[in-house]
Amino acid sequence: MYGSAVLFEEFGQVIAPGGCCIVIGSQSSHRLAVDALTQAQADALATLPPEALLDMPLVKEIEDSLYAYQISKRCNALRVMSEAVKWGKRGARINCISAGIIFTPLAYDELNSAERGAFYRNMLDKSPAGRGGTPDEIGALAEFLFGPNGTYVTGSDLLIDGGATAAYKYGELHP
Repeated sequence: MYGSAVLFEEFGQVIAPGGCCIVIGSQSSHRLAVDALTQAQADALATLPPEALLDMPLVKEIEDSLYAYQISKRCNALRVMSEAVKWGKRGARINCISAGIIFTPLAYDELNSAERGAFYRNMLDKSPAGRGGTPDEIGALAEFLFGPNGTYVTGSDLLIDGGATAAYKYGELHP
């Protein structure tokens, strides 16, 4: 969260007109409850100087590692929205891709792990797509965002998870 905030600010000062940045987020940030953050907390995550993020009571009081991960990824998406306003003044764009389980070496390790494997396999099986994604699918979305057809997209957080988040909110994965 802190590192991303620093990078967004630094790159935002040098990005050239026509430049574009894509931040990789996570579907996990979309599974936070709607009321997980107050508007004031969301605004602070989006706009505070990086150093001040670490002093937020919300951040200091987190004890659960999954919740910490979700908050950090939500922070990235919120900061992308905030930074898009600044970057737009330079003629540049910034977006976030919040990916689900993408078949990478790390995902295969997690799918086969004793700790989380069953959870992830169940999530994939019960998602509308019924599978994980491929790096090429993420690449195709990034290509769109970087290319001439994506020039109107900025400050967005694009969820690409095969519908897993939808299944958590309204389907078989709903708690």
